[in-house]
Amino acid sequence: MEDGYQNRTAFIKGAKDIAKEVKRQASKKVGRSVDRVSDQYSKRSYNRFEEDDDDDYPTQGSQDGGYYRGDSQAANDDEGGHSDSTEGHDEDDEIYEGEYQGIPRAESGKASLAGGPGSVTAGAQQFTDIGVSEAERRKDQEELAQQYETILQECGHGKFQWSLYFVLGLALMADGVEIFVVGFVLPSAEKDMCLSEPNKSMLGLIVYFGMMVGAFLWGALADRIGRRQIGGSIPIVFSYYSEFLSQEKRGEHLSWLCMFWMIGGIYASAMAWAIIPHYGWSFQMGSAYQFHSWRVFVLVCAFPSVAAIASLSAMPESPRFYLENGKHDEGWMILKQVHDTNMRAKGHPEKVFSVTTIKTVKQMDELVDTGTDTPVLKRYRLKIMSLSQQIRNNIVACFNPEYKRTTFMLMAVWFTMSFSYYGLTVWFPDMIKYIQKQEYESRTKTFSGERVEHITFNFTLENQIHLEGHYFNDKFLNLKMKSMVFENSVFEECYFEDITSTHTIFRNCTFVASLFYNTDLFKYRMVNCKLVNSTFLHNKEGCMLDFSDDFNNAYMIYFVNFLGTLAVLPGNIVSALLMDKIGRLRMLAGSSVISCVSCFFLMFGNSESGMIALLCLFGGISIASWNALDVITVELYPSDKRTTAFGFLNALCKLAAVLGISIFQSFVGITKAVPILFAAGALAAGSFLATKLPETRGLVLQ
Repeated sequence: MEDGYQNRTAFIKGAKDIAKEVKRQASKKVGRSVDRVSDQYSKRSYNRFEEDDDDDYPTQGSQDGGYYRGDSQAANDDEGGHSDSTEGHDEDDEIYEGEYQGIPRAESGKASLAGGPGSVTAGAQQFTDIGVSEAERRKDQEELAQQYETILQECGHGKFQWSLYFVLGLALMADGVEIFVVGFVLPSAEKDMCLSEPNKSMLGLIVYFGMMVGAFLWGALADRIGRRQIGGSIPIVFSYYSEFLSQEKRGEHLSWLCMFWMIGGIYASAMAWAIIPHYGWSFQMGSAYQFHSWRVFVLVCAFPSVAAIASLSAMPESPRFYLENGKHDEGWMILKQVHDTNMRAKGHPEKVFSVTTIKTVKQMDELVDTGTDTPVLKRYRLKIMSLSQQIRNNIVACFNPEYKRTTFMLMAVWFTMSFSYYGLTVWFPDMIKYIQKQEYESRTKTFSGERVEHITFNFTLENQIHLEGHYFNDKFLNLKMKSMVFENSVFEECYFEDITSTHTIFRNCTFVASLFYNTDLFKYRMVNCKLVNSTFLHNKEGCMLDFSDDFNNAYMIYFVNFLGTLAVLPGNIVSALLMDKIGRLRMLAGSSVISCVSCFFLMFGNSESGMIALLCLFGGISIASWNALDVITVELYPSDKRTTAFGFLNALCKLAAVLGISIFQSFVGITKAVPILFAAGALAAGSFLATKLPETRGLVLQ
């Protein structure tokens, strides 16, 4: 009997190896539909082998809806894990000869390439099996959600969650810094890099395009390969943290986590104010390359990202992700770590983690098994294609009938809030700069018809307009020209040396026998000018920076943003304390309505101090809406689609930000009414749609 069993085992093992090779070869010749039906056929055949083996060697089953830790892998294999390796068994546990060549047996129920009644029956059976598997998977997810909530209650909330809170806070802080850094360096970088107005505008928007692509990509990947080991902070940190929080703690502590975005803005504002205006923090290599302090600021802004990466290496993967993907032991070990860490910190190290088995979810798809003999490049290409297909399926699943209405509602709310918030927050500083510019231009001095001879200018010339002047044998030495305009003027036998200019232009002027030595008065500063026997020697290359010229303006920009981000603090505190008491929808809709009303006060902002006060008011109110929206988005989707949906919606948010910024900026200096009406209308629409979303307070995490 033992010899018979060994022969049978050898036969089964050989059949598996042969069938695996057959499947690899056949996959090159037949279509995807045939492969799918083949998988179902081979799965049913292999199940019969397992039933025979079970008669000889009974195995330990599940208990209370879960699996024993030692049998978790075997349980997952029973649910379809071996379907890839059992192609080619017929009804009598014998391999049909034609199957060695990839030809399906007529009576086996496989779909034929030619179609016909057999293929229709097989196709119907295939969809039936898929429907049954999906129903089983959904049932497993519901059971896991309930059991997981009970386990988190036993683990408690303590040292582990707070440690993870600060680590993920660094990642969110880094994202907040990234939003502000371009706006802070742009006034300096545009001079250092000689940026034109179109390029300057594109540089300001490109960060949002990058975040849009990153949110979409990393969010989708996090549902397939894990939360911890990849980038893309905003789409992932909220989902990651929520999967360690019990129901009664989730709303509050996710809102506390949002505070780190504000801290990132404060950090960026403080560092910009402390570093960028200090023009002495620089060096240059000749006149072509200059390393100014704004580049130091960019390096300093990378510190939160580096700290987040280093800290995340000490944090575990989400146990919910492991359990959703059938990895029982890994998930159990992490939950035990959470329990033990919290109990030791609370002074109860003797408490034992009582959970022995946890429900895992039935797996429906796996990455392609390409085999070891497949070329490396082809193997990776197939894996990437398989991963891309799974990501696409996850995105499409967000628009299935079960989630379609929720997804479209959230898309509308995310879009309207982002359009108004980012549009207004960028429009505020631009309006302040426009007010400053108007005030500056009001002090402009105009000189007309002057004649200047044999004079040496060695002092700063600023904010002046000279019309139809005549300059003879004058010297301009070691000076700065700021916002100077010379129009219809004549320069005869003049000498220019060591000149640095900003916003200076010569229009319709004539230069006769004049010499330019070591200046930045390039020909592009001379519009429709005539040069007669004039020479340019040793021109200053690149764009020269002079931070002392714009110190007050820089101080104002950084100080305004510092106050704007600091004003968010009260809104963060209120939303965190009330999120679990009044509910997500009331917080979201109520804050949006109040933000909408506050927009109309912008009509009365005609001074710098007035605009700053209104900026702080709007930011402090609207932050509660963002916190509620983050929480409700996390809670409305199941674990296997959570970061995909969050990433997609966050990408839409950045697209709306680009549109809002572009539209609102186009009205600076023209009218205030249109941007205000746009923002108020968008917020009103968003608050109305928010009331149509389902309330998630008090529900277990799907």
